[in-house]
Amino acid sequence: MRRALLFCAMLCLASPATAEIYRYLDENGNPVFTNQPPDGVAVKPVEIDPANTIDIPEPEVLLDNQPEASAVDARPYRVLELTGVPDDEAALRANGGRFTVGVRLEPALMPSHRLRFLFDGTPVRTGTATSIQMSGVARGEHTLQVVVLSGSEIVQRSEPRTFTVQRVHTSSPAFKRPPAPPAGGAKP
Repeated sequence: MRRALLFCAMLCLASPATAEIYRYLDENGNPVFTNQPPDGVAVKPVEIDPANTIDIPEPEVLLDNQPEASAVDARPYRVLELTGVPDDEAALRANGGRFTVGVRLEPALMPSHRLRFLFDGTPVRTGTATSIQMSGVARGEHTLQVVVLSGSEIVQRSEPRTFTVQRVHTSSPAFKRPPAPPAGGAKP
C-alpha cells in the first residue's frame, strides 16, 4: 500500500505541470492517484498548488583572465600582498583547518576601496578588513588571492598564493597519543 502511494506521489512529481491528476478509491477502499484514470471508475480531479521556486543568482567567480582596471586607476597600491600564507607552494600546518590571512597594503586602503578575499577562486569575504580568519579548510592544495574593488570594478589584484594545508590525522598509526595520567591522581 505504501509503495503504491509512494509510486503515485513520485508519479505526480515527475509528471508535467500541465498534466491532470486524478484520485479514486480501489476495490479495497485505498486512495489511488493517477494521471490516467481507468474507465468505469468515479474519479475526482486533484488540485495541485504551484511549486515554490526561487531564482538563485549565479555565483560570482573571478577568473585570472579578467581584464585589469583602466590605466588611469591602475595600480594605486605599491604593495598588495597576502601575509600568513607560505610562499612557493609550501605547506601550512592548520590542524583544525583554521588560520589567519592578512593583507599588506602600501599606501593604506583608500576609503572608496574594498578588499575581496578569494579562496580557490571563490569570494569568501568582501569589506575593508585587512585580515580574515579561515576555518574548516580541508587538507590539500588551495589558492588564495585578494582583489581591490572600487564599486564592482577590480582596481588591482594580488598575486595568487598556492599552498598546501596539512592537518593531523588522529587515526594514523604515526600519531602518538599523550600518555594517560596515573590512576588515583597521585602526584609524583
